[in-house]
Amino acid sequence: MRRHTRGHGPRKPWSKATLQSRISELRNRLGTDSDGNPFLPRDRTGTYRLSPTARCDWTRFTQLAERGLAKGPEAGAGIADLEAALDLVRGRPFGGADLAWAAARIQEMLVRITDVAHTLATWHRNAPRPDLKAARRAVMRGLDIDDSAEILYQDWMLIEDQAGNRAGVSAAYETLRGVNQRLEIGMEGETEKVFATIMKRTAS
Repeated sequence: MRRHTRGHGPRKPWSKATLQSRISELRNRLGTDSDGNPFLPRDRTGTYRLSPTARCDWTRFTQLAERGLAKGPEAGAGIADLEAALDLVRGRPFGGADLAWAAARIQEMLVRITDVAHTLATWHRNAPRPDLKAARRAVMRGLDIDDSAEILYQDWMLIEDQAGNRAGVSAAYETLRGVNQRLEIGMEGETEKVFATIMKRTAS
């Protein structure tokens, strides 16, 4: 049975019993670390803090992304970090739930994930020995999270063009067009430019 907490807030706070019940539920949901200690330790002072052993994939993602971007693509050092960061991404932030209180954070996460996917695809594509398969994989991982990220469709078209796959370029463009129709938005000028340039050059 779902508990309703509507009406609780600064003007109508939870009772002590309700607070303790909610904290207990949260502690059970978070679970314990490898040593059996709860991630939300019991504290009789009334101050609740997560254990230092509690970790978050998003924190690790940002650490890897920042380190990878700082290293750059040379010798593959930065690429390995960005690959590891993207491997942590499993589905849309917060499970795709429409949470008003998390809207700004969700948007920030989508932007950063898209940036990592775009950078990784670009580095793979522009490497001395281009790895188009890895570049394509990075783009698809990014689009799995945000299928409206136009920069990734631009990457996709450039990858297929580099692979000599004109039909793949058209497939990327048409996929984006379908997404934009669903969202009732227009296509960015840069995307149209990338597509038109490739099509004109490969027309023969």
